[in-house]
Amino acid sequence: MIFQNTRAFAQELDQQDTLSGFRSQFHIPNIDGKKQIYLCGNSLGLQPKTVKNAVNQELEDWANLGVEGHFKGKNPWMYYHHFLTEKAAQVVGAKPVEVVIMNNLTANLHLMMVSFYRPTKSRFKIIMEGSAFPSDQYAMESQVKFHGFDPNEAIVELFPRAGEHTLRTEDILAAIDLHKNELAIVMMGGVNYLTGQAFDMKAITEAAHLAGAIAGFDLAHAAGNLHIQLHNWDVDFAVWCSYKYLNSGPGGTSGVFVHERHANNPNLPRFAGWWGHDEKSRFLMKKGFIPMEGAAGWQLSNAQIFPMAIHNASLSIFVEAGMENLRNKSELLTAYLEFILSQFQEHLSIITPKNPIDRGCQLSIIVKENGKKLFDYLEQNNIMPDWREPNVIRMSPVPLYNQFEEMYQIGQVLENYFKN
Repeated sequence: MIFQNTRAFAQELDQQDTLSGFRSQFHIPNIDGKKQIYLCGNSLGLQPKTVKNAVNQELEDWANLGVEGHFKGKNPWMYYHHFLTEKAAQVVGAKPVEVVIMNNLTANLHLMMVSFYRPTKSRFKIIMEGSAFPSDQYAMESQVKFHGFDPNEAIVELFPRAGEHTLRTEDILAAIDLHKNELAIVMMGGVNYLTGQAFDMKAITEAAHLAGAIAGFDLAHAAGNLHIQLHNWDVDFAVWCSYKYLNSGPGGTSGVFVHERHANNPNLPRFAGWWGHDEKSRFLMKKGFIPMEGAAGWQLSNAQIFPMAIHNASLSIFVEAGMENLRNKSELLTAYLEFILSQFQEHLSIITPKNPIDRGCQLSIIVKENGKKLFDYLEQNNIMPDWREPNVIRMSPVPLYNQFEEMYQIGQVLENYFKN
């Protein structure tokens, strides 16, 4: 498609957008009577309008039924995670038995490492991206220390080549091959939080398995953003949060994927809790852990009902829209923002890969002079991207609630800024 930097062209794209109606299902921040151009879905997604009723239903059942809400509520709490499983599986390309919603992201990452990071004297290394989100870095460092290894020796961090901002897939695969005799696990993000680079999870998984290692992914910036196929890609495990692209509220609950070849292996080491115990005999309160079938066997405690109610409301929107449809719009919407930003190459550069296969909806920008000043100007003009030290502005147009005309408006604000 040949883009045009005109309001009429952007409005035409909005009129042709078959997903445009989903915007009305979200609360858009309103600043001084004007809807904000919200580009922070990569940090905190907007609130679906169905959330309030979803939470109120559980509040009413708690008020009216007390503990009996576990069995007699409209959505019995005893089985609450089941209400989300199939929907979540559709979002990440998994079988329902391979997915469970529980806990929060880093807690789930540690639980997965308990099961899948089983280092030996000869195989103890972890490969990860060098600019991974800090929580992942802390988790890997602490896991390595827990097993008695030196993080400086056990953790192999991958950095872009000199003068580049993102990793090349061939360099990732080469590193896996280089360390194959000592490699225990490849633990990457699905999308790098800073640059917006989407990694080739299928190729990385194949290389990890060829090296005799496990392949795991943190999908915090990928779930609800990319068209993911975890089962078909043969990924061993994955974790993700729900508050970014999945629009499920600050501190929202987390998701876990465990491939079925592992999920139904009761002998796989894990930290057990009673909600992961066989549902049929859970309330007999007997010793001897018998895991539930699939990923649900990794649950520890009973469901977080209110965060899950929010997440369930949002997941229903994703199922209605369809991840493939959302991804198709996302590629076009992001490309249009890229086109708009390209008008200002004299002042800024985009460090996110240009190929749609290698990115989600986030574009990360480095401004050549005083980027924080530009960020502040955008915010003052009702545009909400986010700022990452030392010099990156992240913009993430989300297909569920952002418009093409908003991308055009961003260009107009930038034009006024650089004129002055």
